[in-house]
Amino acid sequence: MTQDDYARKLDELDHLLNDPDVPMDPARVWSLLADLSERDTGSLVQRGSRPSAELVTSQAGGSAD
Repeated sequence: MTQDDYARKLDELDHLLNDPDVPMDPARVWSLLADLSERDTGSLVQRGSRPSAELVTSQAGGSAD
């Protein structure tokens, strides 16, 4: 996904969630969230990071070292 696609999807998601004149479309919201999180998760994995492990250790008050 290009940076422009990512920005467009973020804008669309913001519009769906925050514009009271737009009817809620849960399927589209979930689809956008899946696309956005896939890109975000993919960038973390490419850097060698493990997001789930970081989340668990940060919630437990420990360090990820």
